[in-house]
Amino acid sequence: MARAERKAAAAESALTGVMTHRQIMFVLFGLMAGMFLSALDQSVVGTAMRTIADDLNGLSAQAWVTTAYLITSTIATPIYGKLGDIFGRRKLFITAISIFIFGSVISGLANTMYELAAYRAIQGIGAGGLFALALTILADIVPPRDRARYQGMFLAVFGTSSVLGPLIGGLLAGVDSFLGITGWRWIFLMNLPIGAIALLLVLSFLHVPHIESKSKRIDWWGVLTIIVGVVPLLIVAEQGREWGWTSPNAFIAYTLGVVGITSFIIIERKMGEDAILPLHIFKSRTFSLTTLLGVIVGMGMFGGMISLPLVLQIVYGATATEAGYLMIPMVMGLMISSIMSGQITGKTGKYKIFMVLGTALMSISFLYLSTLVYTWAIWQISIGMVIMGLGLGQMMQTLTIASQNSVEAKDIGVATSSSTFFRQMGGTLGVAVFLSILFNSLADKGAEIGANIQAAITANPGLLNDPRNAVFTSGQDVSELIQSDSSFLKTASPELADPIKQAFAESTASVFIAAGAVVITAFVLSIFIKEVALRTKSGVQEKAEQAAASMH
Repeated sequence: MARAERKAAAAESALTGVMTHRQIMFVLFGLMAGMFLSALDQSVVGTAMRTIADDLNGLSAQAWVTTAYLITSTIATPIYGKLGDIFGRRKLFITAISIFIFGSVISGLANTMYELAAYRAIQGIGAGGLFALALTILADIVPPRDRARYQGMFLAVFGTSSVLGPLIGGLLAGVDSFLGITGWRWIFLMNLPIGAIALLLVLSFLHVPHIESKSKRIDWWGVLTIIVGVVPLLIVAEQGREWGWTSPNAFIAYTLGVVGITSFIIIERKMGEDAILPLHIFKSRTFSLTTLLGVIVGMGMFGGMISLPLVLQIVYGATATEAGYLMIPMVMGLMISSIMSGQITGKTGKYKIFMVLGTALMSISFLYLSTLVYTWAIWQISIGMVIMGLGLGQMMQTLTIASQNSVEAKDIGVATSSSTFFRQMGGTLGVAVFLSILFNSLADKGAEIGANIQAAITANPGLLNDPRNAVFTSGQDVSELIQSDSSFLKTASPELADPIKQAFAESTASVFIAAGAVVITAFVLSIFIKEVALRTKSGVQEKAEQAAASMH
C-alpha cells in the first residue's frame, strides 16, 4: 500500500509539479551527494598539490593542473544550464557525476604533471555541472520563498568539505603508499567509491518532473565562441603574473578574448531563445544588477580570501592542513548566517536586506584585516574571518535566489548557470589581481627586507653560522623562495625571519584594503537593486501550469 501511495504521489507531482517535503528531501540527498563529491575534491587536491608536484617532478607545471580544471569547469557551467533545459536536469546531473568519476580515476593514474592537467580538465567538465545543476534542480522543485532554507543545507555540505578536505588531503599526501598505490593518488581514486554512492543516491532519489523545452536546437556556435572568448582570459588570469601583464602572450590572450566575446554576443543575439545564454534575461534590471553584484562580490571574496591561508602559512608557520583548520571560524560564520538568513527569508519573503548587510559585513571584515601586523595573535585574525563568514553566508544563497526569481520559470536553468558562471569569472579575476598586488608589494619591499636582515647580521654576525639560517647564505632570492617554499621561515632565527614576516603581513594588508574597496562598491550597488516579490510556486509547478494552459 505504501509503495502504491508513493507511486501515486510521484505521478501527481509529475503532472502538477508539486512535490511533498519528503520527496524534496530525497531529491536533496542526491543533490548534496554530488555537490559533496566536487567540494571535497577541490579542498583535498589544493592541500596535497605540492606533494603531487614534487612526486611527478613538475613544480613548474603545477599551475596548469589548477588552470585546466578551472577552465573546463567554468566553461561547462553555462552549457549544462542550457542542455538541462532541453534534455532534463536529471540526465545531465548523472552525466556530470559520471564524467567527474572518470576524470578522477584517470587523474589518479597520471604519470606526469601535464597528463594530470589533461585529466583534471576532464574532471572539470563534470564538476562544472554539479553545483549549477544542483541549484537549478532545487529551483525546479522548491518555490523561491522556501528555497533559502534548503540552500542552507548545500552550504553545510561545503562547510563540512572545507573542514574534512585539508585533513584528508594532508593525511593521504603524507602516506608513502596504501594498498601498493602512492598515497597522493588516493586523493583522486577515493572519488570512485564516493562517486558510486553519489550516483546510487541520485539514481534512487533524484526524480524530478521534466517539462520539455520548446527549444531543441543546441547552440554549437555559442559553445565555440564562449570557449574562444573565455579560455584565453582564464589562462592569462592564472599565468599573467609569470608572463607579465603587458607581455606578448598576455596581449594575444586579451585579443582572442575580446574577439571571442564579441562573436559570442552577436551569435547569442541571432539565436534568440535557442542561445546558451539568452540575452533577453538581461532585460530584467534585477537580474542584470544581481549578476553584476555577483561578479564584484566574487572578485572581492576570492581575491581577499586567497591571502588568508598564505598569511597563516608564511607568517604563522602553519602547514596547509593546519591553515585549513584555522579557517574554520569563517566556515562557522558562513553556516550560521546562511541558516539564519534562510529562515528569515522563508518567513518574511524579504531578501534584499541580506545583500546590503552581507556586503557591509564583508567590507568591515576586510577593513579590519587591513590593519594586520605580523605580531597579531591567531585569535585576532579569527575575528576578521568570523565577520567575513557572516557576510558571505548571507550573500551566496541570496544572490542565487534573486537571480532565479527575476526570470521566468523557463529560464531558471540558464539564469542559475549564468549567475554562477559570472561569479566564477569574477573570482578568477579577483585571485589574479590580488595575488599580483600581494607579490608586487612584497617585491617593492625587497630593499627594506634586505636592509633589516643586514642590520640584524651586523648586530649579531654569529647568526650566519647558525645552520637554521643556511638559506640566507645560499645566495637564493628570498622573495622568490617565499612563493615556492616558505618552510625555511619556520626554523630560521627570529632576527632574520621577522623582517620577512613583517613585510608579508604589510603586503597582505594592502590586498585587504583593495578587496575592501571592491566590496564597498558591491555594498553601494546592492542598495540600488530592486527587490522583486518572491514567487510562491516552484519552477516545475509554473511550467506545468503553463503547459496545461497551452493545451486548452
